[in-house]
Amino acid sequence: MRDMTEGPLTGHIIAMAAPMAVGMLVQTLYFVVDLYFIGHLGDAALAGVSAAGIMIYIVMALTQALGVGAVTLIAHAVGRKDREDANLVFNQSVALAGACAAALLVLGYGFAGAFVSTLAADAATRDLGLAYLYWYLPGLALQFAVVVMASALRGTGIVKPAMVTQGVSVLVNTALAPVLIAGWGTGMALGVAGAGIASSIAVIVSVLLLAAYFLRLEHYVGFNAAMLKPRLAVWRRMLDLGLPAGGEFLLMFVYMAIVYWLIRDFGAAAQAGFGLGSRITTAFFLPAMAVAFTVPAVAGQNFGAGRYDRVRETFTRSALIGAAMMAMLALIVHIDPAFMARPFSRDPEVVAFAARFLEIVSWNFVATGLIYTCSGMFQALGNTWPSLLSSASRLLTFAVPAVWLSHQPGFTMDHVWYLSVGTMTLQAVASVLLVRWQMNKRLVTA
Repeated sequence: MRDMTEGPLTGHIIAMAAPMAVGMLVQTLYFVVDLYFIGHLGDAALAGVSAAGIMIYIVMALTQALGVGAVTLIAHAVGRKDREDANLVFNQSVALAGACAAALLVLGYGFAGAFVSTLAADAATRDLGLAYLYWYLPGLALQFAVVVMASALRGTGIVKPAMVTQGVSVLVNTALAPVLIAGWGTGMALGVAGAGIASSIAVIVSVLLLAAYFLRLEHYVGFNAAMLKPRLAVWRRMLDLGLPAGGEFLLMFVYMAIVYWLIRDFGAAAQAGFGLGSRITTAFFLPAMAVAFTVPAVAGQNFGAGRYDRVRETFTRSALIGAAMMAMLALIVHIDPAFMARPFSRDPEVVAFAARFLEIVSWNFVATGLIYTCSGMFQALGNTWPSLLSSASRLLTFAVPAVWLSHQPGFTMDHVWYLSVGTMTLQAVASVLLVRWQMNKRLVTA
């Protein structure tokens, strides 16, 4: 356990963010390798995997509902020096993760066909997306276990074990991808199904490594059979914090689904270009996410300890660090967006579409970094509803105008990308104002 209620805050932020950033950079290697081999299978394969891949946002929504509740409540307990409550929250999050994983498998295999068919531009895209999703669903289900264990460690101020296990799992995925997707060394190329299998195996490795760490090395929180029996009161505590945060990712799924629906009339190459551009931007968002993910733990521990001045300072410093990083990355992308896309597709139409997307949405990067930091602060303060309110506002500012624009003469996807820049900026401003309101309300010294 790392006590972050004392000592320099910038040091705590960097000490936690650096390992997570390394882990996320390693994760970027997975994106690069995956994109490279899938992209070279053709437009339909890239479009199908990208369309099916937005199922990840549903899983992220559900895992966030667990992870946010776990990391916040455990961080508060650590700040109060209440180890028993920290252990109870951890074990209840494990029990809830098991129930969610089972439900995902049942619903996923039951409705995957209808889900992919709704988004795919044509039959080939649908079939390839479905093949990928069927094999990736076990890995998605196991993400619940990964998230709750990593969140518990983060709440206690420990991030290196999760980083190491993530790195190992990415290396496993990276090694398996060319073998299973392209048939290197075996001559048995499984295509998009191989991508799903490789990802699922990598997640299994991550689960086993994290479980081994908890069983052998973790001493502050750990598995306790008596605490695994469902306790609805604890589940309610976690979900009160986690559901709004999960709702944010569910809204991201809605936004992505709307874009795929709008873009399908432009053909598989356009869907492939958008999928390629989206994955590249996700990789560039990882450093800012690493900084933002420190906020619930650092600020949360200080909130639990009543160190309200340190809570405010944590937000200020993490917001500045995250914004500076995203500004630098936006400049890199904006200089030559096509350079980012060329290694992953031989189709000039796909590359051109992805480059145009990257050129415009790179103006979103700083705003996105601020939104991530604000989301982390809402978690630390123990009230995630304002963050959900901020995200939901884009249903009015982005989704409704985007659908309206699609029915106007001369409509192009550039209109959607520029609309995204404007509405993301509005959301960032709203998030910062809501954070200031919550800090003024909750950080009151008696």
